Amino acid sequence: MSTGSAARTRGQHAGLRPESIVRTAIAIADEEGLASVSMRRIGARLKVEAMALYHHFPNKDALLDAVVEELSTSAPPLDFAESPWRDALKGYARTQLSTLSEHPNLVDLVMTRPAVTSGNLALLETLVDFLCEAGFSARRGLDMIYTIHELVLMHAALRGEKRQAAHLDGISEADFPRLVEATAAVARRAPTARFEFALDALIAGFDEVAERDT
Repeated sequence: MSTGSAARTRGQHAGLRPESIVRTAIAIADEEGLASVSMRRIGARLKVEAMALYHHFPNKDALLDAVVEELSTSAPPLDFAESPWRDALKGYARTQLSTLSEHPNLVDLVMTRPAVTSGNLALLETLVDFLCEAGFSARRGLDMIYTIHELVLMHAALRGEKRQAAHLDGISEADFPRLVEATAAVARRAPTARFEFALDALIAGFDEVAERDT
């Protein structure tokens, strides 16, 4: 192996950056599924030896944590200081859903791997602090953010309401007239209409439901 090749293998001398590794992992997952993501495949796509990646990520678990962080924090930052808390939470939920909708092969990873990384923690701190400034306790603020996360993940996993209602296609109108009426209405409206309804209901409830001591 030539001296140049050895330097390239070491990664830090090949212009290899953590951001490029993470984005390449996401691209492979988007194209072929999460199971296809490996250090070897990422290295091949970046034209470096797989061992070069370990200078940036000690193992695959650390890389997957970084993928989750990228999906959670890559959206343009919302200007929370200039927005009422209800509007800020709606904007945050929509950006999270939009990101996950662009990467359906990674939804299960985000659902099952709540990565505790510096980027994720910083975002969570910002959100909870914003809600504290709006008059909520830190505990209530954290509950609000996690509840919104659960709504986003559920909707992303189900891939939209039209897919959810597909099993009702072709049912008898004579036997189930209201279901046929509702299904037809679903087909005519925006794919995120039910998500928006649930989001509105959640946010309205944040003001109405008293904080429990237990």
